[in-house]
Formats: sequence, structure tokens, C-alpha cells
Amino acid sequence: MRLDSHFYQRDVLEVAPDLLGKTLVRKFESGDELRVTITEVEAYRGTDDLGCHASRGITERNRVMFAQGGLVYVYLIYGMYWMFNVVTSVETDPQAVLVRGVTCADGPGKLTRLLAIDKSFYGEDLVTSSRIWIEDTGVVPSFITTPRIGIDYAGPYWSKVPWRFLMST
Repeated sequence: MRLDSHFYQRDVLEVAPDLLGKTLVRKFESGDELRVTITEVEAYRGTDDLGCHASRGITERNRVMFAQGGLVYVYLIYGMYWMFNVVTSVETDPQAVLVRGVTCADGPGKLTRLLAIDKSFYGEDLVTSSRIWIEDTGVVPSFITTPRIGIDYAGPYWSKVPWRFLMST
């Protein structure tokens, strides 16, 4: 049921909507597991996408985006919120999906707090990790698209691209 590397090593615009309805599993040191359904994501697609961290080239912060799909990209915003991203595509083609919402946590900062995700997850392999992974549920939910949130800095075109995917009821 765990997603394999082939799932992640596709274009972000295929992976992002396909993550909706999947189960994100977090296994804690205590052995307890927390299982939540992914309900909202945003796609960030490479160096041409001015909303994407990769648009400014490779840096220490975004280096993992330039690796193969299936790795975790986390970064801190406002000095207090970790953002959980799933790297997609193939090596040297930097793409990632920001997981914005899951059942029990509406918002990316709440999500990482709920799942106790921090900098230590940077580069974690979702295919082999013993503490975080994503499972296929067999559910293919319907969804809607809207512009991504909070990227006005990317300009009028990139801030309006409808690459935010939300499960619809």
C-alpha cells in the first residue's frame, strides 16, 4: 500500500492531484502511528515557476528539490512553521508538492505540528522511511483547483495559476 518511487517520479501536475485522498502515515518513536488523509496540496514546478523555490537556482535550502522524487522537502517560514513538501519528478528537474491540509489539520503549519515534522525530516525518503510515508487508499476523490496561496511575490501570472488542489465534498 505504500507508494513507490514510480509514483513520485512523475510531473508535479500529475502527482499533486493524485496525492489527494492518500493516507499520510507518521510513526512516532513510541511506536504509535497517526494516519491522516491528504485533503489539500499545491504544485510547484521547477525553475520557470516564479512561485517555486527552485526558480532562483539551487541553494542549501532547496537542494533536495533537485534530487529524485519521493524525498521530503521541509523548510521554516516566519521562524515558526515547518512546511512539508513531497519532491516529485526526476533528478535535476526540481518540482515539489506542498501538502497544505489533512484530516485533523487545516493548514500546513498545523499539519506539521500535528505530525511533529521538523528539520530532521529534510531529505527523508518516503519510500523507505520507518517514520513517515504515504499509502494508497484506492480512493480517487473529486477535487477542485484554485490559485496557490500566499505567492503574490511571483507576479500576476504565477500567483494566479490554478495549481492548488482541494478534495471536494
